[in-house]
Amino acid sequence: MAEEIRPSVEGRDISAEMRSSFMDYAMSIIVSRALPDVRDGLKPVHRRILYAMSELGMSPDKPFKKSARIVGEVIGKYHPHGDSAVYETMVRMAQDFSLRYMLVDGHGNFGSIDGDSAAAMRYTEARLSKIAMELLRDINKETIDFVPNYDGEEKEPAVLPARFPNLLVNGVSGIAVGMATNIPPHNLGEVIDGTLALIANPEITSMELMQYIKGPDFPTGGYILGREGIKQAYATGRGSITVRAKAEIEETGNKARIIVTELPYQVIKARLIEKIAELVREKRLDGITDLRDESDRTGMRIVIELRRDVNPNVVLNNLYKHTALQTTFGINTLAIVDKEPKILNIKDVLHYYIQHQIEVIRRRTEFDLRKAEARAHILEGLRIALDHLDEVIALIRSSPNTEAAREGLMNNFNLSFDQAQAILDMRLQRLTALEREKIENEYAELQKKIAEYKAILADEQLVLNIIGEELTEIKEKYGDERRTEITIGDDHILDEDLIPREDVVVTITHTGYIKRLPVNTYRSQRRGGKGVIGMDTKDDDFVEHLFVTNTHHYLLFFTNKGKAYRLKAYEIPELGRAARGTPIINLIQIEQGENINAVIEVEAFDENLNLFFATKHGIVKKTPLQDFVNIRKGGLIAVNLRDDDELVGVKLTDGNKQIIMGTSHGLSIRFPEDDVRTMGRSATGVKGITLVDDDIVIDMDVVDEQDDVLIITNKGYGKRTPMSEYRIQSRGGKGIKTINVTEKNGYVAGLKVVKDDEDLMVITTSGTLIRTSMDGISTMGRYAQGVRIINIREEDGVATVARVKKHVEDELVDEEFTEEVDE
Repeated sequence: MAEEIRPSVEGRDISAEMRSSFMDYAMSIIVSRALPDVRDGLKPVHRRILYAMSELGMSPDKPFKKSARIVGEVIGKYHPHGDSAVYETMVRMAQDFSLRYMLVDGHGNFGSIDGDSAAAMRYTEARLSKIAMELLRDINKETIDFVPNYDGEEKEPAVLPARFPNLLVNGVSGIAVGMATNIPPHNLGEVIDGTLALIANPEITSMELMQYIKGPDFPTGGYILGREGIKQAYATGRGSITVRAKAEIEETGNKARIIVTELPYQVIKARLIEKIAELVREKRLDGITDLRDESDRTGMRIVIELRRDVNPNVVLNNLYKHTALQTTFGINTLAIVDKEPKILNIKDVLHYYIQHQIEVIRRRTEFDLRKAEARAHILEGLRIALDHLDEVIALIRSSPNTEAAREGLMNNFNLSFDQAQAILDMRLQRLTALEREKIENEYAELQKKIAEYKAILADEQLVLNIIGEELTEIKEKYGDERRTEITIGDDHILDEDLIPREDVVVTITHTGYIKRLPVNTYRSQRRGGKGVIGMDTKDDDFVEHLFVTNTHHYLLFFTNKGKAYRLKAYEIPELGRAARGTPIINLIQIEQGENINAVIEVEAFDENLNLFFATKHGIVKKTPLQDFVNIRKGGLIAVNLRDDDELVGVKLTDGNKQIIMGTSHGLSIRFPEDDVRTMGRSATGVKGITLVDDDIVIDMDVVDEQDDVLIITNKGYGKRTPMSEYRIQSRGGKGIKTINVTEKNGYVAGLKVVKDDEDLMVITTSGTLIRTSMDGISTMGRYAQGVRIINIREEDGVATVARVKKHVEDELVDEEFTEEVDE
């Protein structure tokens, strides 16, 4: 009887076997499913979807195809997992609120920011987006490796050529075994600028790259509070940033409401609204009377109506605290590098991307070189045949078959197999003189290309130059404005050495929107142009302050409540020319009822300079500029106001100026500033003008002998009077008449020292804006009552007067960016 064969049993320690098996499983999940490759920024499922769509010919210029067909192609050939997971991934690549630059162009219902699911894959259609083609460009030129698919019957790309740094541009999130990645999206133009900077200077640091890559740029916009989290994430690969919705407070009559127009990234609007309603029902949020979603296809708009007795800033801060109007985004830059997961700082990410591009360009060049040399080799054979045409024809005619003819050509003319076959395949029309010339021209052109390809392969700098040129082309083609604004937060201290010193334009609107933009935005036009629109303001708003400063200069803001606030110019968000700006309440903690009525720009706190203050009750004060070196985030008392007094004006002086003040009863006083002694911040001040009855000071300005004094009354009457008619008096007097106030023209609403090249902007009590040219206002003596310069309804009146420049670009070009348009 044959001996029974028993299976061999190998003893293994159970813990070692579990450890080994689990590590194999974990690495499979990490490398093959959950984490992106640092080179193209894609997980395998994203890469397979894009490649499958490319193989199906679904380019942007082709018709849409059913999503079900795409999903079937992906799971059948490359991704042996559930169809729903593949479809959900493809849907996300087609959502403009999920990806900063969509890689799939979807047709049909692909979900919404309200959390609605996409329609079933049998109903939707898709194709590749234009920018997705840049990830696939040159894939057929052997630029990347192909590997067998799961069953070995197909080939799939191990990585895409990725002609832009997609890992940073679109970001990615994923959970693996024991690790996770969460990389936010960025602005394409900024990332490319950073890549070019690293190519130009390989020694650049991660912090220096922040000059180019400001921070994440989410597709849903919003604000990022502070730069400390960005700085930490860029330096170490890990950090946390606070993202806040874009909300503004609108005053409507005696009530206010909060308008939300942009949400933090990945916040579902419908759930947010439900959460706010729930908090209101539970009385954890007080003061909200109504909540509406007025969003449509033109944009998002959530309206939160408030009770008239609540402080809207308090309600808004509570919304930030208790709802997803403010969220935290944890950055964890984990990606696959050489088949291993690694935490990367921003320089590492760009370094590995550049190394990938060097390989792509080299392999593409080698491919093109092989093709060019192969074609040149054929052309060399054709040239030989044309030079010995009679002998070639005779040999072919005398040959019994094709093989004999080919052998004869190879032996008699020292040709290769391919050259001989090309001669046999040559059509008779190639024997004409014109066709022979074409062959010679093509051969000469190929020789140039071959020399160029060899030069590129011999010089890495040429490879880097090509990478830079192609990245610049992509930036010009697909780049757009930043959507997410970066504002200062509690951690707004930043290494100032990383902030470039450059001139910028700062604009502030009448209703409190502020922004900065590069000075060359205005320098692009010259005199004779139609003017530059500095800001896209609302109908009831206009640019009230416009000045040029340096990013490292200080801006001092003074409010009617006598408080001072301070920012560095670089802390103001840089936005496009057409952008409206950021509400200033997001940058400085002004309180309800506070209005900014003066902005002073200073380079340094010079001990020889002073700030000159004037209040509604005629009190003036001069305080050294140095007293405002240290201003807390919550502001600083600049003037100790009495009773119901208010600050009406602030000017920067050097001790040698003259001051003019005007009152509502038509009086004015002009006196030297040295009539007022220097005093500290806590001082109340001294009398600048003696007021009678219920008279108040409506404005103050610095005297310029070459300018005129403009007076506007509340009923729309006004005039200009030469400064020479206002004699110098002593401080504290009752002043002299500046206009004859009557029942017809009304009380004085504004006094300004003006020039001809300015316009007058008048805001009425009903909120109407009226703009008129300054040079069209009549010049009259002090005792005249003025003439009607604007028509105002009987029940309306002038509330505020401001000066604005006629053409912003002329002001900036002609005066070399040194003078303030208006304070």
